[in-house]
Amino acid sequence: MAAFLYRFGRWVFRRRGLVLIVWAVILGGLGVGAATLSAPVSNSVSIPGTESQRALDLLSSRTGANADSATARVVFVADDATTLAAPSAKAAIQTAVKNLSELPNVRAVADPFASRAVSSDGRTAFATVGYAVKASDLGSTERDALFDAGRSAESAGLTVEFGGDAVTASPAQSATEGIGVLVAALVLVITFGALVAAGLPLLTAIISVGAGMLGIQIASGFFELGSNTSSLALMLGLAVGIDYALFIVSRYRHELIEGHSPEEAAGRAVGTAGSAVVFAGLTVIIALAALSVVGIPFLVQMGLAAAATVLGAVVIAITLLPALLGFAGDRVLGRKGRAARASGGTDVEGSGRVRAPFGERWARGVLRHRVLAVLGVIITLGVVAIPALDMHLGLPSDATASTETTEHKAYEALAAGFGAGFNGPLVIVADLANAGVPQQAAQVIGADLSKMADVAVVVPATFSQGGDTAVITVIPKSGPTSVQTEDLVHAIRAVSGDWHSQTGAQVYVTGTTAAGIDVSQKLSDALVPYLAVIVGLAFVLLMLVFRSILIPLKAVGGFLLSVVAAFGAVVAVFQNGFAADLLGIDNPGPIISFLPILLVGILFGLAMDYEVFLVTRMREEHVHGATADESIALGFRHGARVVTAAALIMVGVFAGFITATEPVVKSIGFALAVGVFADAFLIRMTLVPALMSLLGNRAYWLPRWLERVLPDLDVEGSNLTKSLETTPQTPAPVEETVENDREPATSHR
Repeated sequence: MAAFLYRFGRWVFRRRGLVLIVWAVILGGLGVGAATLSAPVSNSVSIPGTESQRALDLLSSRTGANADSATARVVFVADDATTLAAPSAKAAIQTAVKNLSELPNVRAVADPFASRAVSSDGRTAFATVGYAVKASDLGSTERDALFDAGRSAESAGLTVEFGGDAVTASPAQSATEGIGVLVAALVLVITFGALVAAGLPLLTAIISVGAGMLGIQIASGFFELGSNTSSLALMLGLAVGIDYALFIVSRYRHELIEGHSPEEAAGRAVGTAGSAVVFAGLTVIIALAALSVVGIPFLVQMGLAAAATVLGAVVIAITLLPALLGFAGDRVLGRKGRAARASGGTDVEGSGRVRAPFGERWARGVLRHRVLAVLGVIITLGVVAIPALDMHLGLPSDATASTETTEHKAYEALAAGFGAGFNGPLVIVADLANAGVPQQAAQVIGADLSKMADVAVVVPATFSQGGDTAVITVIPKSGPTSVQTEDLVHAIRAVSGDWHSQTGAQVYVTGTTAAGIDVSQKLSDALVPYLAVIVGLAFVLLMLVFRSILIPLKAVGGFLLSVVAAFGAVVAVFQNGFAADLLGIDNPGPIISFLPILLVGILFGLAMDYEVFLVTRMREEHVHGATADESIALGFRHGARVVTAAALIMVGVFAGFITATEPVVKSIGFALAVGVFADAFLIRMTLVPALMSLLGNRAYWLPRWLERVLPDLDVEGSNLTKSLETTPQTPAPVEETVENDREPATSHR
């Protein structure tokens, strides 16, 4: 692997002009495809195989109702001095209803007075607007028209708010990613001390993210993609794109200072650091692509789109980046780096310091107190993880939206006027095809429902035109995210078998609350198989990389510590409200149901990144004859600074998304920032060297039979280095520039 990438890196360096043209053509083609093939994304959540989805499918087949059709609720609230029964208020609402019914794509509008959608105190009412198209087909023009039509009632002094999926626009990319870019730029400048070296990782990361976003837009023309798909791909693509380029540029600078020509340095950088990038990227891709085992379409889409973006970042790092290094030459070193190269210095950052770098001093300190380091990390992360024991899952709703949004205001108005459970009605769908007397069966079901605990109202059944399907709406006493409402859903499903025995009716429970419960359950059931898939595949991959059994086991154990700590931090902030005001969280509530499994997949991939980058450098030193502890210290000497920079960049990128207004994006950004910080600085930089020291030479133990079976991939480039050491090298002159390095100083064929 390393030898192939070494030759490939040199070839790209020599043919940099051609490579640049090829990438320009590729990006241009993606741009044209995105402009002509893209389609709107969707906010709908499909959960095939669940009871709530089966109920929706039954309704669609029996009544023709399209569950994906957009709906809106226009909520009218009178002030304390009057009620909606006042002539002026009633006339204003009826005028608004008329205006709403005349909007394009509106199928029907339910007048609140005709449908009895007026609260008992007469101060709150709502009109339900049904569209003939999906929410993803509605643009800003349609939403503005909805707002204008509904707010016409404000002329009578009424407050008008809006809810429903027709109101919620697909989240647009904001300036949140810019915060991460600024943090990355600052860290890169401090790390490298040269603007050219700092700019290359940013440039290649932006290109890889741009290519990923264009690819997602093209895919949206062929598949219905979720609205959060691009956010995850952008978040990950930017983070790993910078990190992967950072490792290769850092190794390139090291090889230049060692006295190699720019072409030779590029070949060695791609052969060594590039190999680690390839395998680190594979672990991330495996973790994301394995989300397919969950079986929830929107989550699979998010995983595959992000995996494709990470793949693009890997490809760009080993193809476009060496070409750009060819144009930059030794300008990536900066003034201090060129001085170190002239004096034959070996410090990769060109500082020329005699004193050992901080990374090496940190590692030697950990080695001296290795038992204390192990206990300290485990106890610290264990304490942070405690809140995860009380994790409560749910789907995003208007309840958790910002208090400044009209969706949240409409939610609060309906809860105040009609009760907490009104925002989460349970839809009971009864298949009466095999019922003896359909009407009587529906009456029995409705009567039993009214006697159940936590039921406030049971709306009489409505029947399909053929009379073989009934819909009964149940309004719980408790809110849609409460434990009591969840218990009610389980209680109704528990007695559905009794109704089938008594009446022949097959009863299903659906609605947003039931759908949220189904999603959470399906994700919980899939978590163990998912972990088995990613841990199993990654274990094999890491065993190939390190030719060891204990190192992959240690890597997986460290990951589990960091992920449970991230769970605990998310629950403490987003569910329990700790420091919520500081982070701009208006309404703490249940954790987004798909966050745990998404967090597991992403953090596993990123954790293995740092494991590969750091431990491959240790193994490289160990292969070259260093003792176990010395190889750890030397590995940190060369790799700690760049790993620290990469982790700070990734934390900065993810933390930037905490400022997003979308609760889903905000929680994912926070969870990833905490998880990466814990994994990079506590696990990889502290726990790993301590455990590696305790294991000693046993860390690289591999059964002889397995050693014969496993291929030697030479990821750390030890075989490549040995082969190059046996070939005479011609040192490059210090004054060598881009113009005179088009031919290799030495040839290694």
